[in-house]
Amino acid sequence: MKIIDVTTTSLHYPLLPAVQDSTMQAWGSPGRGQLFVHLKTDDGTEGLGVGASSPGVREIVESSFKDLLIDRDPFDIERLWADMYWRLRGYGNKGIGFCALSAVDTGLWDLKAKALGLPLYKLLGAYADSVPIYGSGGWTNLDERELLAEMNGYVEQGIPRVKMKVAKDFGKSEREDVERVEAVRRSLGDDVALYVDANYGYYPKQAIYMAREFELQQVGWLEEPVLTDDAPGMAEVRHGTSIPIAAGELDAGKYKFRELIAGGAVDIAQPDVARVGGVTEWMKVAHLAHSFNLKVASHAYQSVHLHLACATPNLKVVEYLGHVHECETAWYTEIPAHKDGMWAPFPDKPGLGLELDPYAVEKWSV
Repeated sequence: MKIIDVTTTSLHYPLLPAVQDSTMQAWGSPGRGQLFVHLKTDDGTEGLGVGASSPGVREIVESSFKDLLIDRDPFDIERLWADMYWRLRGYGNKGIGFCALSAVDTGLWDLKAKALGLPLYKLLGAYADSVPIYGSGGWTNLDERELLAEMNGYVEQGIPRVKMKVAKDFGKSEREDVERVEAVRRSLGDDVALYVDANYGYYPKQAIYMAREFELQQVGWLEEPVLTDDAPGMAEVRHGTSIPIAAGELDAGKYKFRELIAGGAVDIAQPDVARVGGVTEWMKVAHLAHSFNLKVASHAYQSVHLHLACATPNLKVVEYLGHVHECETAWYTEIPAHKDGMWAPFPDKPGLGLELDPYAVEKWSV
């Protein structure tokens, strides 16, 4: 089997409101985009890569990677990963370069699983057939009524875990952060797990102070309280609170996660398959965390992470975003349904089990 062509599709679903967190002041326009990479082979098998639609990612796939992939054996995933990594050496071994590599790598794993007639989680080595999820959102541009409606909406769907944003206005609205967390806890009661996400919005001492306030509300994890580039600051926060610290969603590669994990900066590693280096690197990070007896939680890209999570013994939970679900419902012909806070991949569909809806491609293509 050889790869004979590499093409891309970029979709943008506009029917979503703009969202905001502590350091993302305007997820600009409403809507959400996603990039898809199509890896076509001489025997007709086609892999579907899923990744970020950030500016420049598509161009790297088409102009820097295509010639590396044509006429290559798609089963040689480690070799192809290394070739793409070194092609990025001078300009992009993180950021959009790794986003491009990640999308292609995920497509290679989808292709391999399809060629072998296996769901991806079975090819990776299943540990579980279903995994727990949490409802994620709680954006800082929601007022309290909207915030409570969203959090309770997840619980009404049978999901007993939710996450909300804190560190509003780059961490300048401390009292409002505390009041919003208190309001959510009162509304949900004590039996629903509540996580909070600061999106880098605090400084270390400030994060410790805020964490002590959040401890009173039985917060289950504090996500990215400070910049992960400041690994010593992250470690300072981790040692200053009883709340587990989660981080890593924007970080690329196993070496960055080694810094965070070995540096005592995290309790929960959060690799993102579309940024960390695809399925290949995501699984390596998960194993690295396991060697330190730490948990892993996925970030976004939920229908891809569902497979990786099912192959991860040290999984804590999978992020489930309502607005991503709306996009995936619009883009794919079918996605599996969650039930009672658990989610399972299609057991009888090879690869990721995802197929783009031709109508969606025609309507939402960029």
